[in-house]
Amino acid sequence: MKPLNIVHLFPELLNLYGDGGNVMTLRRRCEWRNIPVQVTEVGMGDSIDFSSADIVFIGGGADREQLIVKDAMMSRKADLSSYVADAGVLLAVCGGYQFLGHHYAMDDVVVDGLGIVDMETVRGEGRLIGNAVVQSDISDIPVVGFENHGGRTTLGSGVAPFGRVLAQTRGNNGEDGGEGVHQDNLIGTYLHGPLLPKNPQVADHLISRALERRGDSAELAPLDDAVELEANRIMLHRLGVF
Repeated sequence: MKPLNIVHLFPELLNLYGDGGNVMTLRRRCEWRNIPVQVTEVGMGDSIDFSSADIVFIGGGADREQLIVKDAMMSRKADLSSYVADAGVLLAVCGGYQFLGHHYAMDDVVVDGLGIVDMETVRGEGRLIGNAVVQSDISDIPVVGFENHGGRTTLGSGVAPFGRVLAQTRGNNGEDGGEGVHQDNLIGTYLHGPLLPKNPQVADHLISRALERRGDSAELAPLDDAVELEANRIMLHRLGVF
């Protein structure tokens, strides 16, 4: 089996709140199962052939970092759009998630997005901050994380969220009850934590879809996730979910 290629876009700038831990989790959960895996880090001046990618990860960044990478991101718009249209697996967090839409606003600046997802983000009053819980179809148990964003994202008609908010979670915009986006093999979310170390079922969903897409067996050997599951249980209890 050829290595599963995890492409990490602009890790030197889009790594807010330790989002790079998502890539580490994907790599380690492959290694623990003896699935060959490699991580390809793509910097600002690097070229990338997305046809070689099995999973693409875009992390979050502060406004300054997002403005720095926007031109490099947009220069890859056609290739990244084709990758997603071909059922490519992609995870985007916070600022990376905002890049997926038509445009997003930072203070008085409106930045063009990749247009991969029918959605837009505007600047809201204040920030949506706190521990977050989301009920998602891709996980048997609620997904936990931490949200901290000033943007308010609205999905287009017919576009499905990653999940529905529980407890005091605010989600995409604090109004419609949705969090993130789930479109084919693409997941966008505001959840930091990092997301995948806290939610191994989400990580395994991405790995399984990536293997299935290239024709390999998508059945994953079980791992001992007792620590992660206990941490999830404690967080749900603290937030009064169960």
